Amino acid sequence: MSEKNETQVQQSVQGKVPEIKDGAVIVETPSTWRTIKREFLKDKVALVSAIILAVVFVTVIIWAFFIPRSAVTNVNIIDQYLTPGTQGHLLGTDEQGRDQVKMLIASARNSLMIAFMISIIGQFFGVIVGLITGYFRGIVDTIIMRVIDFWIVLPFLMIIIVLVSIVPKYNEWTLIWIIGLFAWQGTTRLIRSKVLSEADRDYVRASKTSGSSNFMIMFREILPNLASLIIVDTTLNFAGNIGIETTLSFLGFGLPNGTPSLGTMVSAATDPTVLATKPYVWVPPVIFIIVICVGISFVGQVFRRAADARQRLG
Repeated sequence: MSEKNETQVQQSVQGKVPEIKDGAVIVETPSTWRTIKREFLKDKVALVSAIILAVVFVTVIIWAFFIPRSAVTNVNIIDQYLTPGTQGHLLGTDEQGRDQVKMLIASARNSLMIAFMISIIGQFFGVIVGLITGYFRGIVDTIIMRVIDFWIVLPFLMIIIVLVSIVPKYNEWTLIWIIGLFAWQGTTRLIRSKVLSEADRDYVRASKTSGSSNFMIMFREILPNLASLIIVDTTLNFAGNIGIETTLSFLGFGLPNGTPSLGTMVSAATDPTVLATKPYVWVPPVIFIIVICVGISFVGQVFRRAADARQRLG
């Protein structure tokens, strides 16, 4: 092997000396996390976004535990619309006299929690159904995919609004499960397309030949090879679910009355007076939503490139 080829092989394994066996060079495929780390180091914007997201998420989660419920539910008309910096209110107060910083933290905690749970539910059902349809194919795949095709064309936002309006004893978990009903179809199609190709690979045929059950093949053999794809899809869906929750809350069909939400805070801008003269009421949640969604988008693109690189390497 020439010196040039040897150098290229060494670079491909990030400094590790390749194993040479019977005259052939055996290159170790980088692990998923090593590939992700390499992509983050190449993309400084995504790296900064990941750091900002980590700081924001940790701050919101920890700070929210120290905010008493009365701070976001009690009304104090005397302190209505105080400007930022007045009486110790860093970002001022809203129309009910509540501190904007505490409202922002509590609202962010609720919105992020709901988006996270919706993403988990969507991934759980999407991955399982995608595995089943892609692995078994045939009549099972045809029936399930036709149902999903019909489900996808439904105006899910309008259906969610109707369900929220008619469901009794409505709470946060009700909203999570209602949105979760429409959060898995896209994941199912994505996972199915990947499983269709994985099911024809040699390692799956070898498992079938050795007598492994279909359950073991799907969840022990195929599922680990979908890890990168699932991470990418979960990350991008998380940002989308934040948008869905805030949109519903902005329209008045999200979280129950009295429960803080980023969408509810932004809805203050529907008042022309507040929109024009009191931007400190609605600008902070808007900036927060933009930072979170854009940051998740940059991070998701890194995960996508890492997944593509892993797929090319086999």
